[in-house]
Amino acid sequence: MVFEGGLAASRSYWALVQPAVAAGAHSVVYDRSGLGRSAPDPHPRTLRRLADDLGDLLDHLGHGPYVLVGHSWGGPAVRLAAAAAPERIAGLVLVDPTDEACDLFFTNTMRRVEKVGQVASAALARVGLLKLAYRGLISALPTDAGKDMLAEGFSVGTMRTRAAELASVPSDLTDLRENPPHLPDVPVTVISGGRTSPGLHKRIRTAADASHEYRAQQSPQGRHVYANQSGHMVPVTEPGLIATEIMRLLQ
Repeated sequence: MVFEGGLAASRSYWALVQPAVAAGAHSVVYDRSGLGRSAPDPHPRTLRRLADDLGDLLDHLGHGPYVLVGHSWGGPAVRLAAAAAPERIAGLVLVDPTDEACDLFFTNTMRRVEKVGQVASAALARVGLLKLAYRGLISALPTDAGKDMLAEGFSVGTMRTRAAELASVPSDLTDLRENPPHLPDVPVTVISGGRTSPGLHKRIRTAADASHEYRAQQSPQGRHVYANQSGHMVPVTEPGLIATEIMRLLQ
């Protein structure tokens, strides 16, 4: 099992899920370029570049097979990585993923929301206050992961990486829509958050969840599941649900 995070999300976001699946198979969480303990990438951080990071990791780990788990922007990243090497993929779990089937993700309103969020996050990071906005999330994590997130997750450098990844989102979504990755015939589980959250108000949440249902339907072995107690941060709020769906694929 290999876990891929969303925008600006290091390995620490999976700290509640990974132990819950430890008995099922070997598992790997990692920091892609520019996050956590990994060095920045001087090249544009396109989605395909993110998928290449993941592909390089899989090359290093061996032949697999792998269950890939991606949250948010990590969802399309694992889809691309799976399409690039289908012979080593045993299944996918997409956790509240960003999906090109959601028309609202292409709107100018969404671009404005992303821009405001990035500017605010970068400003708070510069004065050391960004971590305060995430204190609830940090407190939910195991002590060691919480300390790592405090040290690594809210820095100016991390926000630079977030900006670099975010800059490519509109063109990446368009590319996904025009050139959808061809997934192997393996189980694909899509988990939707059941509640609204910052940046995902009711209208967007409804549209996003509909895109998740559509994504699951594109796979002969697709499954759509709701995390009814969660907004977007399902890996922290309902790690047990994710673990259950992963273990289902390993049976």
